[in-house]
Amino acid sequence: MEKCEFYEACPFFNDTMANMPSLAEMMKDKYCRKDFKSCARYQVRITGKTTPPDLFPNQVARVKEILAGS
Repeated sequence: MEKCEFYEACPFFNDTMANMPSLAEMMKDKYCRKDFKSCARYQVRITGKTTPPDLFPNQVARVKEILAGS
């Protein structure tokens, strides 16, 4: 199974949601291990722009805003 090429350095993957382990694991499974191309963090990162530390994988609506403002 293919996984996100950035997951090892991603702060989200590396325990950003330590206080919500079940939700974090569910999101990591979906966005880091399976459907990583739909991850907002991935979408910003592949453009070469800086990924905001507070950007969650499911916040795809912010991607255009981030890319336009950077």
